[in-house]
Amino acid sequence: QVQLVESGGGLVQPGGSLRLSCAASGSILHINAMGWYRQAPGKQRELVAAITRGGSTNYADSVKGRFTIARDNTKNTMYLQMNSLKPEDPAVYYCNAGVITGGGIYTDSWGQGTQVTVSS
Repeated sequence: QVQLVESGGGLVQPGGSLRLSCAASGSILHINAMGWYRQAPGKQRELVAAITRGGSTNYADSVKGRFTIARDNTKNTMYLQMNSLKPEDPAVYYCNAGVITGGGIYTDSWGQGTQVTVSS
């Protein structure tokens, strides 16, 4: 079984910064692509940023230049540095990972989410 645990969410003023972390644990052989998604109330879940095992990244247009995704394969951990946060950024942020388990099975794993609130 694989667990993804997000941390780092919270309340920040407009223009502020937060750093999210996602730690994967359990029976992990290796992790393929990882990504951050977000879901605001009444809206569909959307991709914020993704990163391959090799470090290639892509971002939603709405966060380009403000957010940076990174990962540490030795720690099975992914990060999202969020700068210049805007009133439209608040949402529950979810971590996603394509995990090959120790038994050789592919699982599409999700974390429980962490709330990001932007308010003055």
